[in-house]
Amino acid sequence: MSYISKPVAHHPQLPRNKLGLTRRDYEGSMSTLCAGCGHDSITAAIIEASFEMDLPAHRIAKVSGIGCSSKAPTYFMNRSHGFNSVHGRMPSVTTGAAIANRDLVYIGVSGDGDTASIGLGQFCHAVRRRLNMTYIVMNNGCYGLTKGQFSATNDKSSPSKKGEANPFDAIDLCQLAIQLGAGFVARSFSGDKNQLVPLIQAAISYNGFAFLDVISPCVTFNNHTTSTKSYEYVRAHNLASENHLDYVEPKEEITIDYAEGTTADIELHDGSRLILNKLDSQHDPRDADAALMAIRTNAAKGAVATGLLYIDPTQQDMHDILATDARPLNALPMTELCPGSKALEAINARLQ
Repeated sequence: MSYISKPVAHHPQLPRNKLGLTRRDYEGSMSTLCAGCGHDSITAAIIEASFEMDLPAHRIAKVSGIGCSSKAPTYFMNRSHGFNSVHGRMPSVTTGAAIANRDLVYIGVSGDGDTASIGLGQFCHAVRRRLNMTYIVMNNGCYGLTKGQFSATNDKSSPSKKGEANPFDAIDLCQLAIQLGAGFVARSFSGDKNQLVPLIQAAISYNGFAFLDVISPCVTFNNHTTSTKSYEYVRAHNLASENHLDYVEPKEEITIDYAEGTTADIELHDGSRLILNKLDSQHDPRDADAALMAIRTNAAKGAVATGLLYIDPTQQDMHDILATDARPLNALPMTELCPGSKALEAINARLQ
């Protein structure tokens, strides 16, 4: 982690959002990641998305595991709640926090090792439970903290920096998320800010489990020209599912100007809309089977399908499924939290 503070001096005329905050107010400590790391670009996109959405810091909870990616929450929104958990255990910590306080906005930051290897089981259960959170994977296909070994998301035959090819098939986290029932699934590239920022905004607004897989090249161990997770490869093989992507919050006045083309207008639970002007008019992001086929078809050609891959506008989150109390636990009186021995005996009787 980094505890090096950024300079407090800034230009007095910096733009401010509706809360009176500048982009600087959404920043964190100085990054200690390698210069040029894609993770820092994702952090910058989160800062931009939060600033544009006028998110109040006290309503944000940042949770992470272990790894280069899990250091990232230190680098954004230093006024928010934060918890750096054990390797692969971010989903369960977030689940506990969300059960206790449903009023917070949960942003989980993880890596491909943290999610697809040691934390794979935790990830699967967070999806199936419809945990209301934004789950961001900073995916570089390797273990950057332990000298660049292949992770479970690294493509088969993609060589290491020393030229050794990966002998195993990759786990595609987007496909897995769709199959497990995630209601919002998207993939982007750390170097594509115009696509990444609105996807983050839409994911945060989504009511349910929102998953965002971001290819983020490791400049130290996995950015050579033959790596399928490198800047050069992704830029050459990126097949974006949308030509123009924008996120529009519900406001009194909304003006929008788009070029001609097929548009999918998706209404989210809070009344906001995700506007997609798609290159491929045949792809419907509401169709899970079509999303899986788009991922697989492009992967077979060596292409990376990015953009909004799948969305279920009607999904219920974990609180809806369990019919929990609308109030956070810290707002409940002691008489409700501890109803007495008779209530406990009744609960035990139902389980006999």
